[in-house]
Amino acid sequence: MSAPGPAKIPQHVAIIMDGNGRWAKQRGLPRLEGHRRGVETVRTVVDTARELGIRYLTLYAFSAENWKRPGDEVSGLMGLLDFFLKRELNNLIKEKVRLRTIGRIDALPANVQRELARVKEATKHFTEWNLVLALNYGAQTEAADAARAYAEAVQAGREDPAEATWEKFSRYFSTGDLPEPDLLIRTSGELRLSNFLMLQLAYAELIFTPTLWPDFGRTDLVAAVEEYGRRERRYGATTEQIKAGAS
Repeated sequence: MSAPGPAKIPQHVAIIMDGNGRWAKQRGLPRLEGHRRGVETVRTVVDTARELGIRYLTLYAFSAENWKRPGDEVSGLMGLLDFFLKRELNNLIKEKVRLRTIGRIDALPANVQRELARVKEATKHFTEWNLVLALNYGAQTEAADAARAYAEAVQAGREDPAEATWEKFSRYFSTGDLPEPDLLIRTSGELRLSNFLMLQLAYAELIFTPTLWPDFGRTDLVAAVEEYGRRERRYGATTEQIKAGAS
């Protein structure tokens, strides 16, 4: 399958990586083995995104609600994250990919925080390619954090609530310096956003695939981008207005 034309490539793709547990269950394997295979998929998708020209790739790696999972699974996920960061640092540097994070990182285990800080520092000067990991992330907690920060700015005289706009307020989100996603992909067949980038996805194209995350590969990402290219993004305007503006 060939890659889509440059004009039809989304600048920012966000992915809800779902289905690791079901993948493992179907094969009679422990859930953590599904997560291990999911880590391998991350490498494939990061490489493919860069190959296609997708400048920003945001992966929903660990939600604020995932702490509710069994303790051994949470511990295993943190171990896999630490392993991924150690393994991928040299590759990120080689491919000039900047690592970013969104979410309440300060609640993660200390060793994971140190490794995240190390990789982010080592890649912070790269600008063209960006890998964003959503860790201990929830859209609702992010909105609450942003509202708190905005209120503090108002109290300090840095913001005037009478002039509030989404553009101004959104700067207080953890995604404040990122473009809003053009395309959201969710694997495993579930049809919900699961508290992920709910405001930032206001005008994103949504694609839901039944493919489980460990089975999601290059052809799947290319197919999703091709589907994105076939859609008309109107942002509230009519088709006729869009065509008139393009002529």
